[in-house]
Amino acid sequence: MKTILITGGAGFLGSHLSRALLEKGYRVIVLDDLSHGNIENISDYITSPKFALYRGDVLDKNFLIEISEGVDIIVHFATYKIPREGGFLKTIEVNTKGTETILEVAKERKISVILGSTDDVYGKNPELPFSEESALVIGNSNSIRWSDAISKIYSEQLCFAYQDAYQVPINILRFSIIYGPRQRKDWWGGPLGVFIERALKREPIPIHGDGLQVRNFVYVSDAVEGILRVIEKEEIHGEVFNIGSLDHLRILDLAFQIWSFAGNSGKPEIEFIAYPDLCQDYEDVRIRDMDLTKARYLLNYHPQIGIEEGLKRTIDWFRGCR
Repeated sequence: MKTILITGGAGFLGSHLSRALLEKGYRVIVLDDLSHGNIENISDYITSPKFALYRGDVLDKNFLIEISEGVDIIVHFATYKIPREGGFLKTIEVNTKGTETILEVAKERKISVILGSTDDVYGKNPELPFSEESALVIGNSNSIRWSDAISKIYSEQLCFAYQDAYQVPINILRFSIIYGPRQRKDWWGGPLGVFIERALKREPIPIHGDGLQVRNFVYVSDAVEGILRVIEKEEIHGEVFNIGSLDHLRILDLAFQIWSFAGNSGKPEIEFIAYPDLCQDYEDVRIRDMDLTKARYLLNYHPQIGIEEGLKRTIDWFRGCR
């Protein structure tokens, strides 16, 4: 069986992928600085003889070279997100330099790379749904809100450049909003964790903007299935895949559903937060809708968990953590 190195593997998605790989017989190595990951996420298999955890920085090339001996595939998840609470420079640095470090290691060790990207790269493109060939339309560079999308676009381009110049096999996965057990409870993990925490406490739910933004949500097991299918399709290289679901929901409707599934009656109190209160010149995207045709055709990817079932499972997990 192959050996898979997952950067950011103690985080939400990485820990679920680690478990799935171990169950299939793979050897798994995790690199995580634990700034956003959590030992508890991997505690139930940390003693497995096929699992190893290394605490370190994705920018430390020498350390990565050391731990990647015998590795077949690097799955790169150690990235930063939209810097709502600052960290503009950190987002750009970790996302761009981290990807470059991974690719340098892959070049030297002759390892394949799977890059975790985001549907945020489609930006303000008004042509829906987004296919993998859609234009990437990014807003004003003065808005720090775009630092994540721009750094991920650069990372994608860097992957293709290394594939062209050094024959590093790469694939890129653009994820929609992933949710499920073990997701973070703050804004770093997206709106769902925040909404669920507030609903379980019967507190007002904060919403950025007017709540009419439409987003695509994919349950974590379906996201993991997409990754596994790329790992196991050894003949596929140099591709970009949308990994999401058919579930599209307005953020306001998401808040109402979570409030109800948490066992509350009536309507939640909503705290609307104006964009200028988030960060300077914040620009939002009204609708994100990804076309999954390519993933269905080449990977036989078919998400199984609908939004209602997924939300109920996630809320049950949050209840168990209280």
